[in-house]
Amino acid sequence: MPKLKSKSAAKKRFRTTGTGKVRANVAYKRHMLRNKPTKMKRQARGTMILCKADAEIVKKFLPYA
Repeated sequence: MPKLKSKSAAKKRFRTTGTGKVRANVAYKRHMLRNKPTKMKRQARGTMILCKADAEIVKKFLPYA
């Protein structure tokens, strides 16, 4: 069997935790931040753990993660 290729976009955006969960950046933090509430911007700091359904899709894109 040949090696499987990972999706380059997924490599840049996601990484896995030690227990196998998928970690991603929080959305809506790039521009037009003056229109967004302070609470939303504060809670969107750092990263989040994807839900199970989304994590399964991402894991297909990263076969060796």
